[in-house]
Amino acid sequence: MSEDKNACRLDADSQYVELAVEVFAMLADATRVRIILALRDGELSVNHLADIVDKSPTAVSQHLAKLRLGRIVAARQDGTRVFYRLANEHARKLVADAVFQAEHSLGGEPAHHRINMTRPQAPAVDAAVQA
Repeated sequence: MSEDKNACRLDADSQYVELAVEVFAMLADATRVRIILALRDGELSVNHLADIVDKSPTAVSQHLAKLRLGRIVAARQDGTRVFYRLANEHARKLVADAVFQAEHSLGGEPAHHRINMTRPQAPAVDAAVQA
C-alpha cells in the first residue's frame, strides 16, 4: 500500500495508459462523478445515493453496475439492501483533482486555494460541484 503514495513513475509508453483512458471514460459522466463524491465519506444504499444525486434508483443502479465493473466501487449486501463504497481512495482523489482543475478553468483564485489547509478539503469539493 505504501507504493500507492509514491509519485506516478510511469512513462508515456506504459502498458497502463490505455487502462487509464478507460478509467477517464468511466468517469466522463456527471452522475457517476456525483456518486463518487457522495461515497467519499463511506458506504450508502442505492436509494440514499439516488436521493443525493437526484436520479431514480434504477438509473443509479445502472451507473453503480458500471462503476463496479470498473472496480471503482464495491458492494455489500445486507438483507435485501445493497450498500456501495469506493473500492479505494484513488477514485476519490481523481474526482477531487478533476473538480479542482475545473475551478482553475474559471479564472481567478480557485476556491480550493482559499480554504484553510488545516481543515479537510471535502467542503471545497462540494461547493465546486454544486456551482
